[in-house]
Amino acid sequence: MAKNKPKPDFSNVQSGGSSTAPSPAPAKSAARTYTVVAGDTLSKIAKSMYGDANKWRKIYEANTDIIKNPDVIRPGQVLKIPEA
Repeated sequence: MAKNKPKPDFSNVQSGGSSTAPSPAPAKSAARTYTVVAGDTLSKIAKSMYGDANKWRKIYEANTDIIKNPDVIRPGQVLKIPEA
């Protein structure tokens, strides 16, 4: 029969301390997209996606390859939505 070993004492362990376990790599978030529908504007999309219509320029700058004029977007266009 095995001898009873004393149980380890973890009473001095504090949260937030380091450990020998490797930190997980941050997950890459999939790029978000938005398909333009009739009546959309960049500011409406920004309000919907970010909660702030004034962030429309962020969407425009991420999509200059398909948007030449930020005042003209067309239904069916698929826009990249960058992180806020």
